Amino acid sequence: MTLSMRALLVHLFTATGAVFAMLAMLAAAETKWSLMFLWLVVAFFVDGIDGPLARRYHVKHYAPQFDGVLLDLIIDYLTYVFIPAFALFQSGLMDGWTGWVAIIVITFASAMYFCDTRMKTKDNSFSGFPGCWNMVVLVVFALEPNFWVILALVTALSIAMFLPLKFVHPVRTERWRAVTLPMALGWTFFAGWAAWVDFHPESWAHWGLIVTSVYLVFAGIAQQIIPLPDAD
Repeated sequence: MTLSMRALLVHLFTATGAVFAMLAMLAAAETKWSLMFLWLVVAFFVDGIDGPLARRYHVKHYAPQFDGVLLDLIIDYLTYVFIPAFALFQSGLMDGWTGWVAIIVITFASAMYFCDTRMKTKDNSFSGFPGCWNMVVLVVFALEPNFWVILALVTALSIAMFLPLKFVHPVRTERWRAVTLPMALGWTFFAGWAAWVDFHPESWAHWGLIVTSVYLVFAGIAQQIIPLPDAD
């Protein structure tokens, strides 16, 4: 297999995320929330490994006719933002006007964030909350907090998208990666487990989601507070 063909296959693999997004949307349209989240978890897994594959097979050099970054952003907006926002609104977890506020704030703020050229830091982390609403909404479905709590969470994270706060990239942020990557894989496992059991309130998956989510949200901020050890 030629190097160009391998690079092209990576682009095709990334594009499967659009198919999983459609399957998730069809499930959401029928209010099959567990099935929707299972498809989103599959898309999340694809998104987690297509980047390393793209760098390994040098897609920018061997398949430059396709813009992998643009392809990834299109799919990410669907799976990270658009479909989770729809689910949050349509599920009834947010009452009345709060639901409208949530979907407007989430989709608008995320659209601006995704085109912000300052979204990445020098250590390949994210500057500001990276719009991972698929993760947020899945945890909300699992825990079902009061709608005021959900509104406060949506508002806080939307503001955090444009604050100088660092959020780790599970794969590309080198500092603490030995912990961050297993945490991200753990979150994916617990998310799939929670959706598989239809978010049963007594499932241990909920505790796993809480622990891994707290780490992934605050690890980057902790790195800003805790200085790097001296090279000496």
